[in-house]
Amino acid sequence: MSSSTAASGTGPLTDAVPLSLCAREPHVPADRLVAEMVPPPRFDSVRFGTYLPDPNQPSQTEAVRVLEEFAAGLGGAESGSGRRRLFGFGRAPKKAPAGPRGVYLDGGYGVGKTHLLASLWHATDAEPARKAFGTFVELTNLVGALGFQQTVQTLSGHRLLCIDEFELDDPGDTVLVSTLLGKLVDAGVALAATSNTLPGKLGEGRFAAADFLREIQGLSAHFRALRIDGEDYRHRGLPEAPAPHSDEQVTRAAHATAGASLDAFPDLLEHLARIHPSRYGALTDGIAAVCLTGVRPVPDQSTALRLVVLADRLYDREVPVLASGLPFDRLFSEEMLKGGYRKKYFRAISRLTALARDAGRLVDAR
Repeated sequence: MSSSTAASGTGPLTDAVPLSLCAREPHVPADRLVAEMVPPPRFDSVRFGTYLPDPNQPSQTEAVRVLEEFAAGLGGAESGSGRRRLFGFGRAPKKAPAGPRGVYLDGGYGVGKTHLLASLWHATDAEPARKAFGTFVELTNLVGALGFQQTVQTLSGHRLLCIDEFELDDPGDTVLVSTLLGKLVDAGVALAATSNTLPGKLGEGRFAAADFLREIQGLSAHFRALRIDGEDYRHRGLPEAPAPHSDEQVTRAAHATAGASLDAFPDLLEHLARIHPSRYGALTDGIAAVCLTGVRPVPDQSTALRLVVLADRLYDREVPVLASGLPFDRLFSEEMLKGGYRKKYFRAISRLTALARDAGRLVDAR
């Protein structure tokens, strides 16, 4: 194509060749996995003061109040090396206080649970090396990289561990992480968590606190559940998934955007199968925008779950996604959207839709 096509509104091609996610095979050392256990870039600047409670949902305002008090109670505490510290509020007495030693945020997708969890991390008065933030998947990847005992030793000196999207789909992983958290509780580490939906426990499209507390068994007494009601903020007053662009528009935007990647969607799905999900974050390092051609329904559940992880990493990093083919709300089959992983798929649709809106400027600016 020549620059003479700029009149079409898509702009001229640049001399730069787009990057390709399919050409990347990142290797992530274990120490990077530990160092990166901080809120993702999208949540670098969030604080309790930047959370905007829905005036029609008083539980949101109450959650902010409780979490602010919880963070304040962690400020002067000590942890690690056999020393006990306070999980609750105020100064630590000689004996650990009775009652909840952690918080669990119970609510549907898009109500701001991750915003509040990251705000708790930021508000806790401890250097970053003594507080950790990660998804359930990232925590299990850490155990896989370091081994169970080394993970316990690494995290035992922390003041706070925040776990986003605690997944209860795999009983083995649930037992593993529950056992890990038990060790950390004994070492004096405060816990905060959100979680995903259990298969067959879909209800209102939100994970029930009772299910979470039952699955973590002996740890349930350490958690105070905070229910956060509300609708998905990404869809409040906004249109559904935007219409996809043409292959030409996507290709031209990839060439005209420094740091953009360009891949055929089917090729990317195949490539994801060759890379462990713990490396999907590194896969997107330095990517300014993801451009995809030929988006179509994912063929099977394993592929769909890998795509969910990639969507989470892209959303965390605020990487816009420009695509041709089908709109993102048609990625998953009706059977998938009614199955046990339903909430994950709806979260992926919600997040990819938000990133697709962000990517509109890549075409509009051409």
